Amino acid sequence: MRHLLLIFAALMLAAGGLVFPAHAKANGAEQTALPPLYKAEMERARELVSGMIEQGVVVPVPKDPGGGYTHEQHKRNFRAIHLAGQLFRITGDVKYRDYVRDNLLAYADLYPTLGDHPAKANQNVGRLFWQVLNDAMWLVHTVQGYGEIRNTLTAEERDRIDNNVFRPAARFLSVDSKRTFNLIHNHATWATAGVGMTGYLLGDQDMVDRALLGSDKSGETGFLRQTELLFSPDGYYTEGPYYQRFALLPFMAFADAISKNEPERQIFEHRDGILKKALTTTIQLTYGGYFFPFNDAIRDKSLNTAELYEGVAIAYAETGDPGLLGVADFQGRTVLSENGLKLSRDLAEGKAKPFDFKSMLLSDGPEGDEGAVAVFRHGTGPKHTALVAKNSSQGMGHGHFDKLSWQLYDNGNEIVRDYGAARFLNIEAKEGGRYLPENESWAKQSIAHNALVVNETTHFDGDAEVADTFAPEQLYFSAETGLKVSTATINTAYADVTMTRSLVMMNVEGLDAPVTIDLMRANGEGSLTFDLPLHYSGHIMETGFEPQRNVVSRPVLGADDGYQHIWVDATATPTADKAFMTWLLDGRFYTYRFVPQDNFQVILAESGANDPNFNLRREPIALQRISDSDRATFVSIIEPHGLYDGATEQTIDSRSLVASLRHIEQSEYDIVIVETKSGAKTALAISYDNDPDKQHSATIDGQDVSWTGFAARIKLGGGGN
Repeated sequence: MRHLLLIFAALMLAAGGLVFPAHAKANGAEQTALPPLYKAEMERARELVSGMIEQGVVVPVPKDPGGGYTHEQHKRNFRAIHLAGQLFRITGDVKYRDYVRDNLLAYADLYPTLGDHPAKANQNVGRLFWQVLNDAMWLVHTVQGYGEIRNTLTAEERDRIDNNVFRPAARFLSVDSKRTFNLIHNHATWATAGVGMTGYLLGDQDMVDRALLGSDKSGETGFLRQTELLFSPDGYYTEGPYYQRFALLPFMAFADAISKNEPERQIFEHRDGILKKALTTTIQLTYGGYFFPFNDAIRDKSLNTAELYEGVAIAYAETGDPGLLGVADFQGRTVLSENGLKLSRDLAEGKAKPFDFKSMLLSDGPEGDEGAVAVFRHGTGPKHTALVAKNSSQGMGHGHFDKLSWQLYDNGNEIVRDYGAARFLNIEAKEGGRYLPENESWAKQSIAHNALVVNETTHFDGDAEVADTFAPEQLYFSAETGLKVSTATINTAYADVTMTRSLVMMNVEGLDAPVTIDLMRANGEGSLTFDLPLHYSGHIMETGFEPQRNVVSRPVLGADDGYQHIWVDATATPTADKAFMTWLLDGRFYTYRFVPQDNFQVILAESGANDPNFNLRREPIALQRISDSDRATFVSIIEPHGLYDGATEQTIDSRSLVASLRHIEQSEYDIVIVETKSGAKTALAISYDNDPDKQHSATIDGQDVSWTGFAARIKLGGGGN
């Protein structure tokens, strides 16, 4: 009888408490009938929690930075408390309740004794962890586990835990750490979520209001304001996909709690359903499951992450979108909540559909006027082609100085790379798991990206506060079949220099796969040096030009702004017919072809110079340089072709099928002509005029051509567009 009462009590919280709907008391036959995904998640949770129970209650005095023993133990604790609470609610097994209770009573003894964490650095210091962010993460998870057992405890136990753990933890985040709490930033999202969920559980409306509206309850900060300022109208998060994924858990979990405790707020309809948009946008910002590594991104992060298990389950419960079931099927994971159960049941019933990855333009900034990210996709499945143009805002403190940068994916691989962050997360030997010094000296610098660099100087002189005040302008976007075009411009990255870049995915007559065309125009004043790096993946097979090789010693390209980290392996001044190089990656060949001009040089290089602690990855770079000029127009294409199968010793089309690449300027127009070895010619014509009905004309190789609108694909030699 007592066992049944405990189950009932765990499902019924006091008035004003955090609402946890009853579901799936998985005992006996009911447990056998659970859908496979949910059942597997239960077994995974049981295994983890059983190991923690066997270990006993271990709540150490905080000492270590990220990756150290005490840091990792408190992380294990909050995860186990959360899961044990859920397992108690589902199964009614009191061993899970007792484990949560005993841990929280140990924290009730420890927490009041804590001051600033001894491993504090130059970030906002925490109590249990070296930075306040981790304390907020601890609270978000732990309060949910506590919510599952709180009403089964004695009044004395509740009082000790409420007043020695959760109230002081919420006060630490929202009052003592007010500076972080009131930021418009992912750290504040975690903090407001933890405090707000604690407020709901303890029936403390003041705490809830602080979380929703900021410390002073003015609404200028707080959770609601974050949903309005951190996302664009398209659901793009200003810090980039990596941090969008990270922030989604507190956004979605707290919103779910708001929806259940104060449904009248209609939180999931707030700002035209911005949180639902944010979840689907996060998924769109992936290739092969991995996030585009913009800004301070750890490249290992994918859809297989706890934040997305939770977010997908919550979003599916809100929308019923069968594409989210397809994502859950890819993940093979869910969460032990009512939302996770619904998702698992519908997945088991065969309701899933493939998620619709598509070409799209995602505006940046709360009003959608701070640049954009353009994503083009060709084909379907895990080996489709994707081109990403990063024309977005700085992305606050985690942003990189890479205006008008880009990436290219094909055949399941990243072909044109973004470095992401220089950091080994939670590996103590590497600066305690913090960002490495090379994150500043290399990863954030413009030369570390596929961005134009003028006079070997980083955009905005590397000043993030200045960079945050400016953004590119997206001039044009079209995702039509056969010709996908993104054009953007910026004139503030350098004084008196305007950069305009068009990135194009275009079908070429005679080629099986579309080529990527990169057209970068820059205009400035005086005698300038323009560098356009391409960070690529693969092994060089051949170069059309004969380089001057540095085989005895490796000179360094420059002295600062990231140039000090680049080894120069070879240089060349190719002629037009020899201006290409081919590399091989994962059985496919890629030829990078460019148009030489006056004072032009190609530099083949590699990252990793001046790196005594071996913190940087060694990755190849092909850099086009134009010197002593006030303007530059870089025209390049990447052509995928052929096949190499080492197992069968088969090689097909290892050499480029393109015969030439040319660029013509006529009046204000740019025209790029791609001719294949079969003699077929295809032109890209760009007018830079957004009037979709305006007609333009030019002469190409003696042929009069015309088109309407901003850009067009033109088949030369007859046959029309």
